[in-house]
Amino acid sequence: MTLHEMDLETKKMRGHLDHLFILIVFGDLVGLPLLPPYYSMRLLPYVVPSIKKWKRSLLRERDLTDFVAGDIG
Repeated sequence: MTLHEMDLETKKMRGHLDHLFILIVFGDLVGLPLLPPYYSMRLLPYVVPSIKKWKRSLLRERDLTDFVAGDIG
């Protein structure tokens, strides 16, 4: 059970880092340009499969219970 909890934590951290990477590279899709478009276009073919899921999770309305639920378990 200890390894299962550690596995869940590492998956959660990887998800947060993936969202942060996509936000930095493709932030102009949501109105937050950080990198010049040249670099974004070079990385676009690698990120296209996950853009729809990323935008949905980024723009999802969150509640206080969403943050608390992650800390209880």
